[in-house]
Amino acid sequence: MPASKGSRSSSKKAKKGGSNVFDMFTQKQVAEFKEGFQVMDRDRDGIISKDDLRGVFDEIGRITSDSDLDEMIADAPGPINFTTLLHMFASRSSGESDDDDVVAAAFRAFEKEPGQIDSESFKTMLMAFGDKFTAQEVDDAFEQMDIDEDTGMIDSTSLISMLCAGAGKEGEEEAAA
Repeated sequence: MPASKGSRSSSKKAKKGGSNVFDMFTQKQVAEFKEGFQVMDRDRDGIISKDDLRGVFDEIGRITSDSDLDEMIADAPGPINFTTLLHMFASRSSGESDDDDVVAAAFRAFEKEPGQIDSESFKTMLMAFGDKFTAQEVDDAFEQMDIDEDTGMIDSTSLISMLCAGAGKEGEEEAAA
């Protein structure tokens, strides 16, 4: 009997002192990740699958290939449940700022056409997910962006150039591809 008592206490110590991924983020961040996970988990089975990712890309109007989706899924060490997603975010988080290629890829994910983001769709996303923007914050941000008044499209290459050092030429090459 004393042996099992000892194993229980050591088990508790391992849980408390280990590298719990939930301890790496604030409660607010975990809640935002959970909200994002729920948006991506289209079939509500607790796992982000290739079909779930395709649904998310379809919803934002972005065509993606099977190979791109396969790459995204293969980036995880196993099935992408919420905890795995948190581990993936934690492993890529530097604590300071994202690399320029990460920032560029994030904005490119919103493109309807290469080099163009629909401003109304983008406004909705900014106000609905993550650190939600107010209407005034969106308006302030949009004042800094090149937006075609006729089409309502944001010039994403220009936006990425403004936000990332040296990303302008790289972004132009991607938009032309």
